[in-house]
Amino acid sequence: MGCNSNSELKSVPGELEPVQKEVSFLALGDSYTIGESVEESSRWPVKLTEELRGKGYKMQDPQIIARTGWTTENLLSAMEEQLTGEEQYDLVSVLIGVNNQYQGKSPDAYEQDLNEIFRQAIHFSVEGEEGVFAVSIPDYGVTPFGASNAEEIAKEIDEFNAIFEKVAGEYNIDFYNITPVSKRAKEEPDLTADDGLHPSGKMYGLWVEKFIEEVAGKLEQ
Repeated sequence: MGCNSNSELKSVPGELEPVQKEVSFLALGDSYTIGESVEESSRWPVKLTEELRGKGYKMQDPQIIARTGWTTENLLSAMEEQLTGEEQYDLVSVLIGVNNQYQGKSPDAYEQDLNEIFRQAIHFSVEGEEGVFAVSIPDYGVTPFGASNAEEIAKEIDEFNAIFEKVAGEYNIDFYNITPVSKRAKEEPDLTADDGLHPSGKMYGLWVEKFIEEVAGKLEQ
């Protein structure tokens, strides 16, 4: 029995009109993007992809360039190695900086690297800056790992996030602040993974809840 494919994709009240093309997604980052200590299905880029599929978008699996321990410098090197310069993606995310803070790297060097990361992210985006978004650095001072130095960690994370948000703004890139959500782990142990440091899948789900509508909106532009 034949039918018009469009008839199967009527919009639901309150939902964004789904797009029909395949949507590609490049996620750039560190342990928070690769999902250290959680299952692959619990990584936030994977959760975001699944949520967008649930809204009717035909999402490709995300391409993730991220590794535990990476600084901005490591990420730039990996991008040079793993991307040819010809690829383009409908969505590009950036979440990087916690290891710059943890390793005592210079905030000035962080800012310089961010400029290059965002320039490249825009280059790899089909829609330029409109297709790129940044996710703030979570506060790991609320975890068992960081509890002994919680106040100093929070202060430094705020400083790095201020740079992160400023540089994103200079490139007209949306900045999603999940840091307040990350602080809930202080009172909710199930928001931290078994390693006592990284977010749990439940926490990553809360992040996605915070920015899913904004990201879906990018696909409507």
